[in-house]
Amino acid sequence: MHVIYQHAIRYEWMDRNPISLVRQGGRREKTPDILTLEELALLLNWLNLRERVAVFLDFGTGMRRGELQGCKWQDLDFDRAELRLRRSNVNQRNGRVKTEASSRPIPLSPSLISDLELWRRATPYAQDGDYVFASPAKQGKQPYWLARMMSHEIKAVAKRLGITKNIGWHTMRRTYATLIQQHNDDPKVAQELLRHASFSITMNLYAQAVTEKKRSAQSKVVEMVASARRSDVLAQRANQLTGAAV
Repeated sequence: MHVIYQHAIRYEWMDRNPISLVRQGGRREKTPDILTLEELALLLNWLNLRERVAVFLDFGTGMRRGELQGCKWQDLDFDRAELRLRRSNVNQRNGRVKTEASSRPIPLSPSLISDLELWRRATPYAQDGDYVFASPAKQGKQPYWLARMMSHEIKAVAKRLGITKNIGWHTMRRTYATLIQQHNDDPKVAQELLRHASFSITMNLYAQAVTEKKRSAQSKVVEMVASARRSDVLAQRANQLTGAAV
């Protein structure tokens, strides 16, 4: 609205911008939920293949929802173990990624690559130009509505497992950020992996590629989740939760 009123002033349709008087606090009313390592691993174990890969990819790269929805197979380089985002899809329209930093290469851990390769063999839309999560209703020409996937499939499974947190796609990014910061002592590595636009003006001149530090930090937290998915303790916890849900 501020921009619209400024446009009106520029053409002398108005003489002031009333939005300039509006004040809005930037303080959050509630701390956003994040998943524990156990909750994330449990959820991944109980999801169907498509939903599991979507959640694991979103968590393991820290992608925003539009970036995940716009991701195509050609963006994934399995030989280099990297992902390069080229678009963001919002409301079935492709646009640019949020910032220049968003287009930097993202490392892919071995467990993540393994799940992606499994999904590529299973999906009928596996050509380089196809969306990783294509819509069957649109014959793969458009991506699947990830908001629908979250509300109809993923949240339903989480509820059955007794996970009561208010989860969404950004929950995976926040969970990833939390684990990266907890298990890595280099804040620049965390900033690069999350592809935030700035850490400082000077620091943004460096670390444009996938460094060993970034690959190590990303692989560490992703493999933690992969390991938790295979643990006997998690299997026991799953039985407890599903029994309580019933």
